Amino acid sequence: MKNYVLLFVSILALSFNSCTTMKDTTNTADLYNTSWELEYISGPRIAFEGLYPDKKPFLKFDKATSQVSGNAGCNGFSAPYTLKGKALTFGEQGPTTMMFCEGGGEQTFLQIIKKINGYSIDKDGKLNLLLGDVPMMRFKKVNK
Repeated sequence: MKNYVLLFVSILALSFNSCTTMKDTTNTADLYNTSWELEYISGPRIAFEGLYPDKKPFLKFDKATSQVSGNAGCNGFSAPYTLKGKALTFGEQGPTTMMFCEGGGEQTFLQIIKKINGYSIDKDGKLNLLLGDVPMMRFKKVNK
């Protein structure tokens, strides 16, 4: 009987422990005060380096103005954003330069970012922009 009680208590302890390790530790403060450089984008059948031969897109979130700015791979990028818990959406892009871009990555970036409806920061500190539960873009922290 002691063995059954010990087994039951062990299983109960493991299940409580597994529930606490599944908790999301994403903190919205992690979004700010850094630049995020794109390292993965879902969709295109072209190699990442082929999409962005000269410059990788990056984002920087401004909490005070609820604006995101950066680069879409060639031209500057800025747009308002809305953040509510894990829900993240981007508004219409503001004015930008009109430089000619090789690779086609900028259009891919702009099309996908319009569809984003959430975010997460994984255990490695990478920012994932999500469509539902699917990571569409992954960014790493950089010093810019």
